[in-house]
Amino acid sequence: MPVRIKVDEDLPTDVADLLRAAGHDAETVYGQGFSGLPDEQLWPKVQQEQRMLLTTDKGFANAMVYPPGTHAGIVLFRLPRESRAGYLRLVQVFLGRVQLEEIAGAIASVSPDAIRVRRA
Repeated sequence: MPVRIKVDEDLPTDVADLLRAAGHDAETVYGQGFSGLPDEQLWPKVQQEQRMLLTTDKGFANAMVYPPGTHAGIVLFRLPRESRAGYLRLVQVFLGRVQLEEIAGAIASVSPDAIRVRRA
């Protein structure tokens, strides 16, 4: 089942291509002209579109501000050393291990070592 996803500007736009190839409806913050918006302005736009947000912004992992079950989902990607290629590999591994529709509404944290999912 395809999931509606927004790729934040801190991830390579190629991540959206990986998601589309996996059958999902992916848009990018950059492609929609939302680059540079503060989180407080971006978040309502993402929610209005009912999209899961993929990001590296740790602020979105705050369950007190973004409680699981109140949104379409947030996936936080973490690398010890940031690189375009590293994020693309991490997203590919993630897509191979997780069905996005199963984590809808949750906050997931993805690193090379683990995938943690916080649900409501």
